[in-house]
Amino acid sequence: MNFENILVEESNGLATITINRPKKLNALNKVTIEELHNAFKTLDADTNVKVIIITGSGDKAFVAGADISEFAHFSVEEGGMLARKGQEILFDFVENLSTPVIAAVNGFALGGGLELAMACHFRVASDNAKMGLPEVSLGVIPGYGGTQRLPQLVGKGKAMELVMTAGMISADEAKEAGLVNHVTSLEELLPLAEKIASKIMRNSSVAIAAAIKAVNDNFKDGTNGFETEIKEFGSCFGTEDFKEGTTAFLEKRKPNFPGK
Repeated sequence: MNFENILVEESNGLATITINRPKKLNALNKVTIEELHNAFKTLDADTNVKVIIITGSGDKAFVAGADISEFAHFSVEEGGMLARKGQEILFDFVENLSTPVIAAVNGFALGGGLELAMACHFRVASDNAKMGLPEVSLGVIPGYGGTQRLPQLVGKGKAMELVMTAGMISADEAKEAGLVNHVTSLEELLPLAEKIASKIMRNSSVAIAAAIKAVNDNFKDGTNGFETEIKEFGSCFGTEDFKEGTTAFLEKRKPNFPGK
């Protein structure tokens, strides 16, 4: 896959997407958002890809925000469409991907960058990372899911404070708040993400996809997550992965999941 603003590497079931706009601190513009959508869509359709890691190029930023120059003069209608389309093709799309997505947050994750990290299934961060939603300092609010996902991860009160103050928190503060799962050095960030990915890849990709759907449905209005869990649990019984997993357990050997 050849792109203008992102790099994609695949090896042994693991795909790594690197947002590659270092001079712009990897800021999200229209082209980058569309390229990310296409990359995630292609990788999710590839049955050989079991886990996706997304990170930023360089050592300063994961994504330092959205490219403000692209929408500074938008009308009310254009602003609404910007948020709606962005959520549909990238942020909601990533959250509901059947392939696990790990955000490796290296440096600044601000505005749309933090919103992208929060859309991933979980996050690891380097100890130089800084995270925040500074939108109200520009006279606007987070529009790519930030007001919804941040409270889910850190609680309403903490989210309100972060949004209202437009402040940044450190990687350690983010871990304490539940925003990231692990903090490590910049040098060890990708190796840590890859280590976690290797553990994920030992398990059934079919069951993991079902688990992602069940967990996500708990946070959707009008959807009963318990019912989704029951349905997905039952569906697992009809898969080749279930047959292999239970057979391997009974035979006291490691499973070799076909991913079907």
